[in-house]
Amino acid sequence: MPVNTAARTATWTFVDGEWLEGNPKLVGPTSHAMWLGSTVFDGARWFDGIAPDLDLHCQRINRSAKNMGLTPVMKSEEIETLAWEGVAKFDGRTAIYIKPMYWAEHGMPFSVVAADPESTRFALCMFEAPMHTAKPSSLTVSPYRRPNPEVAMTGAKTGSLYPNSGRMILEARNRGFDNALARDMNGNVAETASSNIFMVKDGVVMTPVANGTFLAGITRSRVIGLLRQSGFDVREMTLTVDDFMDADEIFTSGNYSKIVPINRFEERQLQEGPVARKALEIYMDWARSKTGDDA
Repeated sequence: MPVNTAARTATWTFVDGEWLEGNPKLVGPTSHAMWLGSTVFDGARWFDGIAPDLDLHCQRINRSAKNMGLTPVMKSEEIETLAWEGVAKFDGRTAIYIKPMYWAEHGMPFSVVAADPESTRFALCMFEAPMHTAKPSSLTVSPYRRPNPEVAMTGAKTGSLYPNSGRMILEARNRGFDNALARDMNGNVAETASSNIFMVKDGVVMTPVANGTFLAGITRSRVIGLLRQSGFDVREMTLTVDDFMDADEIFTSGNYSKIVPINRFEERQLQEGPVARKALEIYMDWARSKTGDDA
């Protein structure tokens, strides 16, 4: 039986100068993106009439494209304007994922393996995706590692990095956990399979220092800044699995679900802590205070 390729939720995509509903057929079997993985994307969120840090996400997609060897064909401000245009196509009752994308259609004449930057294409895909903010999650240490910049395109938010995250999640789910704690090649904690990670010990908030092996996210940076403004001691530092095993509190940050408390790490039960609750509170207060700037 053929696979149903219809979009699973209400979806609109801007490509080649027009908005298309559903899941348009954009990539063929000879496309460099499908064949050799030359894709980059970003993800912002719209909910409750706001789109926190949308401008920063639109700027980062262009940086990812350049790091991938592609040529950004849209200015970040143009992408931001399109995103608000796209929001108006939805009924406003469900949160939206805002996903700008670039990919190469062809390889270079001298080597098909290298993407031809002159063949860069752009799409802005937007689809309904309910928020799962503050929904507790369980975590286990993954046997798989995050790659170093020398062996993978870690300087871009590229689709080619995500199969590694996918196998981390599948392996964790097979052992009864929701997500996986990923280490770098030196054995230090990097992030989870799908988000950045924080821990709290004796009132000090700690998160792995950005070392090029993981995406130091926009929401991560926002949370660090807001917690510091609220008087918390927040430290970016090298952290081990043992550090997390001894933590008083663990939570994650990410654009998709914002703040998620960890209520089980390996076989250790944890309570949703006050820092995670405060982080979500001050993030949402900040986001709603920016409504007039974003709309």
